[in-house]
Amino acid sequence: MTRTAFVIGHPVAHSRSPRIHKYWLDQYGIEGDYVKIDVSPEALPGFVADLRSGSHLGGNVTVPLKQDMMALCDETDELARTIGAVNTVYFENNRLVGTNTDWFGFLANLDAEAPGWDKDPGPAIVLGAGGAARGVVAGLAQRGFSSIRILNRTSDRAQSLATELGTALGVAIHGYGLDRFADFAPETGLVVNTSTIGMHGSRFEHLQMNLLRPKALVADIVYTPLVTPLLADAAALGLRTVDGLGMLLHQAVPGFEAWFGTRPEVTPELRALIERDMGLT
Repeated sequence: MTRTAFVIGHPVAHSRSPRIHKYWLDQYGIEGDYVKIDVSPEALPGFVADLRSGSHLGGNVTVPLKQDMMALCDETDELARTIGAVNTVYFENNRLVGTNTDWFGFLANLDAEAPGWDKDPGPAIVLGAGGAARGVVAGLAQRGFSSIRILNRTSDRAQSLATELGTALGVAIHGYGLDRFADFAPETGLVVNTSTIGMHGSRFEHLQMNLLRPKALVADIVYTPLVTPLLADAAALGLRTVDGLGMLLHQAVPGFEAWFGTRPEVTPELRALIERDMGLT
């Protein structure tokens, strides 16, 4: 039987994960496959039962199944529980283990594209208070950022998430409305957009990017388009920028290693392949 991993979601047709993992399977000469399977939330328990019977090695989990999968795993790691979602599952000693690799993908992308970005972990601003913000904040805490401000359109949601994550991670996290950006920008060395603003040409209004430190880094997890309005504005001011495509590529690394036993590399050739496949070039 071919050793096969998967990505499940509902819908899942848009996923580029098969292109990434099949590229690595070919590059490393590994006999295996990676498929996408549309699984509704109602069908997830049945899918996991088949998984336990040996149908697949494991796989990736995308919306809207990330939270539901947590309850179906035998074990979840601490960061997955903190983030509140599972995006990767694998078997260890016949137990189904759930983890979350979003934080890893975020950190690895910045390490690759902006080496030394975490050398002086001063105050950081995280834009957005949704699920993606959880992984980014967890990653920043891992790298020693002890002052993190979550700014969101609705300040109540930002405050709630900040309180929850601050307690879980043991770092100073505070939540505010987006209108407080100008108050914190002068002392901020890192800004990360975790919201969907930037897709389809949408943009943040009234963010005074010119108030940021001259050497500040601005990162966006949105990768369609590669250069979002936020990144374009930052680049026009001479600030360093990192787009979101690398996070998609790097977050796939731990899963591939867990399923197929080889730790893959994110190469320029892989990035170029995915850019062409998504029509980003």
